[in-house]
Amino acid sequence: MGKILVKGNDAIVRGAILAGCRIYFGYPITPASEIAETAAEFLPKVGGTFLQAESEIASINMVYGAASGGIRSMTASSSPGISLKQEGVSYAAGAELPCVIVDIMRGGPGLGNIAPEQSDYNQIVKGGGHGNYKCPVLAPNSAQEMSDFIQLAFDIAEKYRTPVYILTDGYIGQMMEPVEFGEPKTDFPRFDWAIYADKESKHNLISSIYLDPEELEKHNLKLQRKYAEIEKSEVRFEEFMLEDAELVFMGYGIVSRVLKTVVEKMRQKGSKVGLLRPKTLFPFPKKKIKELTTRVKKILVVEMSNGQMVDDVRLAVNGKCPVEFYGRMGGVVPTMAEVLEHANKLLEEQARG
Repeated sequence: MGKILVKGNDAIVRGAILAGCRIYFGYPITPASEIAETAAEFLPKVGGTFLQAESEIASINMVYGAASGGIRSMTASSSPGISLKQEGVSYAAGAELPCVIVDIMRGGPGLGNIAPEQSDYNQIVKGGGHGNYKCPVLAPNSAQEMSDFIQLAFDIAEKYRTPVYILTDGYIGQMMEPVEFGEPKTDFPRFDWAIYADKESKHNLISSIYLDPEELEKHNLKLQRKYAEIEKSEVRFEEFMLEDAELVFMGYGIVSRVLKTVVEKMRQKGSKVGLLRPKTLFPFPKKKIKELTTRVKKILVVEMSNGQMVDDVRLAVNGKCPVEFYGRMGGVVPTMAEVLEHANKLLEEQARG
């Protein structure tokens, strides 16, 4: 398709189609509704299926069924809708089904508002539904990454047989930017675990129920080994001017773009600052953060929430470096000016000792 100007929500569907996604089940909700609209327009053109389900709960269980047939399938919603999908995600994780779920976060709790927020971090990164499961979580900060990351998400989902989340905010979903689209994936394997309604797969069983406690424990231990491998092999992050940084900013989604501008402005004034942006929220870049604690004086985490990712930063730091937090809630995006003011105050306090 080359380079075109599209919304992030539009880019994510086009990227999914290039990745071989052929089934979308969903229910509209602002600020994620364009995902359903674009899927409805383009999936039938490539021989795929779009179905607006009667609810968020129905849509995630339809994804469960499609994924059982070895087909690349996805759903998308925003915060309240994602809450409703959690039981189905837990089922998919337990049944080890590859699929992709997109969360375009909005203000909460409850219905909140339709403005961008980042308050779903704990719900998505920490599991959400019941059980001892985790899902890989990719956090794009541009329309280009919306397309690129969902293609990566399908590959990770199939490699590890797991649901994968794309987690971003309403700002990224609604922002229009030029996006470069590549070539479509055309080579898809036949899975020995999937159900194809033929002789070869008729004995396959997709289920997440294990009535014997020891059998369920064995299954859980298998899942934990898988999550450990994901933590070892799938960590992704962006470094920006970290070489000599004494104060390091951390943020994801639209916040990371604000922080990059803050770093550039402060560098012009001679301040030794840098940015570490997690591209994966699970697995989290714990090793890189631990490395930074040996040479930086402070880490400032900025979020559009009450402070959720900051807990993971503090765990990674393990008391070896001060961690500060600055947050806005209710759909308020922190401005470059206010973050700059807060960071300068921290530097002044640091200089006074």
